[in-house]
Amino acid sequence: MIYLLRHGEIPQSKPRRMVGQADLPLTELGRAQAVWWRDELAGHEFREVVCSDLRRCVDTAGIVANGRPVRQDPLWREVSLGDWTGLTPDEIKQRFPGEWERRGTNLGDHRTGGGESFAQVAARALPALEALAGPKGDALVISHSGVMRALVCVVLGMPLGRLLSLDIAYAGLCLLDRQPTRWVLAGLNLRPGV
Repeated sequence: MIYLLRHGEIPQSKPRRMVGQADLPLTELGRAQAVWWRDELAGHEFREVVCSDLRRCVDTAGIVANGRPVRQDPLWREVSLGDWTGLTPDEIKQRFPGEWERRGTNLGDHRTGGGESFAQVAARALPALEALAGPKGDALVISHSGVMRALVCVVLGMPLGRLLSLDIAYAGLCLLDRQPTRWVLAGLNLRPGV
């Protein structure tokens, strides 16, 4: 079984800005969410703990792993939003006329300037997921909502254009079970009790 955990909460801005691969820290609540999962999973033996190399995942993994080794892997990074990183939706609409709307009509395949599409995210993350699917024990992965949503879409055979309909909260946990011929979603967006 793969325990796929989203990092804890990060600082929010008003108006909302596109985060993508911006390297943001956890908030106090984000750290508390990680502590909750640390305690909840304390008795579970993971053969491997892996995380995105972005700070919010590294920090979440360090807390949850509680002294166990953690391997950082950039394949688990959030979708790159390229030129959109740090911008509000209104700023994107002003600087890149028509792009916001084009992305909305083709969310799976649309690639922002200097960024990547969710199809590209799925293509890089699926082999990383498959590599963890071993017969000997469970693995824990700390990643991002975009990556997790893309993988859940692939597992469910759902179009990537619908990935935003999947709710994966900060510190939400998904369980993916590798069967002989396919992946099975065994849990979606299990939330910490904080």
